[in-house]
Amino acid sequence: MMEHGGDIYTLAKELDCQPQEIVDFSSNINCYQIDETLTYSAKALAPYPDNNYPELKSAIATRYKIQEENIALFDGATDAIYQLLTQLKGKKIYLYAPLYGEYKKAALKTNKYLTIINRIEDLDGEVEKKSIVIFVNPATPDGSYYELDELFLMWKKQKCTIILDESFIEFEEHKSLRNQITDYKKLYIIQSFSKFYSCAGVRIGAVFSHKKNIRSLEVPPWCISVMDAAFLQKRLRDDAFVKKSKEMHKEQKAELKKILTDAGVFEVIVESDANFILTQSSHAEEIFEHLLAHKIMVRECASFDFLDASWLRFAVKDKASHAKLKEALSALA
Repeated sequence: MMEHGGDIYTLAKELDCQPQEIVDFSSNINCYQIDETLTYSAKALAPYPDNNYPELKSAIATRYKIQEENIALFDGATDAIYQLLTQLKGKKIYLYAPLYGEYKKAALKTNKYLTIINRIEDLDGEVEKKSIVIFVNPATPDGSYYELDELFLMWKKQKCTIILDESFIEFEEHKSLRNQITDYKKLYIIQSFSKFYSCAGVRIGAVFSHKKNIRSLEVPPWCISVMDAAFLQKRLRDDAFVKKSKEMHKEQKAELKKILTDAGVFEVIVESDANFILTQSSHAEEIFEHLLAHKIMVRECASFDFLDASWLRFAVKDKASHAKLKEALSALA
């Protein structure tokens, strides 16, 4: 059972093929991927970079409409999750699940009491005062976007520390709570850049929060490579990439949903506000193995709390990948 998407290398060994032969629907990375070259001289890599990464923070601040003083950078969003949960005070953590599995792993590494709330059936479940609450919006693996105004107000009344993961919010026009980080000092927003900006190999993640929180966070020095920073700076400033990404996402998501619907093998196809679609089938294990035989990898979801092996997730991909999926699924009918 997979706990993460994207491990095409292990699968390639099992299938005795090259990793590039596998069509990876398990990895929810932007399907708009352009082939561009970024050059950097070896001489420029010799000195230590500025540990504050001012140019990168400036690009992030401009794109996300926040101030540079509200940004802390880490070696990927997963690193930000572990660092944040290690450093935050509070005796109890509430996870609104299903959610990205590393939150649970990181929470279990702390000495805090962990409670898991089923957000699908018990969204309004009570939380204790001064606890830490963690919510992913849009959620994974279902892609549901939540209007959080009432829940956010309840958390604030309880004086909770709020960790809100908005890593998939850019694919569609959804409201962000970034504008609350200066007003509510116990709000932390996790932001991955690998998803929308199509760069999983660039390990940069961020925490957006009140400037006092950012100053107090312990961030490892020089945690980002010069080349990673240069790539992300360029991509963040590329308005054409952002525009084309959203256009292609809308078109390809509709195409994927039609393929899954027309296949006639899924009892449930969940409406999504992100770049992936969750499905349920009583024949999910058979579908999964059938697709593997066609060198197509999808995300099993039994590792998510409150889900089981009947759930499979498909990331939005390009037309060529969708065509291969359609062909493979048609053989199941």
